[in-house]
Formats: sequence, C-alpha cells, structure tokens
Amino acid sequence: MAKLNCWEFKKCGRQPSGAKVAELGECPAAKDKSVDGANQGKCAGRACWALAGTLCGGKVQGSFAQKANNCMECEFYKLVRSEEGANYVGTKELLKKVG
Repeated sequence: MAKLNCWEFKKCGRQPSGAKVAELGECPAAKDKSVDGANQGKCAGRACWALAGTLCGGKVQGSFAQKANNCMECEFYKLVRSEEGANYVGTKELLKKVG
C-alpha cells in the first residue's frame, strides 16, 4: 500500500492541481524533487519538515531551524518516523539534499 504524502495526510489542497492552489499557492513540498523518494514519498511529501517555505497551518513556514520544534511535534512527522523505522531517511541527510 502506498504511503501518504504530507498533502494527503493534512488534506491541505496545496498539491499540484489541488483545491486550494489558486487561493494559497502550491506548497514547495509537493513540487521540490531534491528529495524525491525519501521515506517513500513523492517530491518532499515525506520529508516536508526539512524543506523551507512549506505551507503548514495556513501560513508559510520558515527555514528548518525556524520550524523544527513544531515539525518534530507534528503527527505526520511522527507517522513517517514510525512507518519507516530503520529505513527512515533522517533530517541531517535530507538537509544536505534540499535546495
């Protein structure tokens, strides 16, 4: 079974052709291919916490350093960590790849 990407889990509508793209814009997590496949996600869909400028909670988030605490408490982040187990691609590795 395919694993959920952040936009599917959060139901934000900010993925390409999503319901809220015209209103709020496309989320970088749904189009950044620098970590495509990480944690079995599409684009940065299962690595959103490492990407600057994601659109969580109705507002643009900042850099990893600015949003890290919130992301580490996020239910989606916890789900990815749990699902991936020993195969989890860690934040340090992700940060080396993101643009």
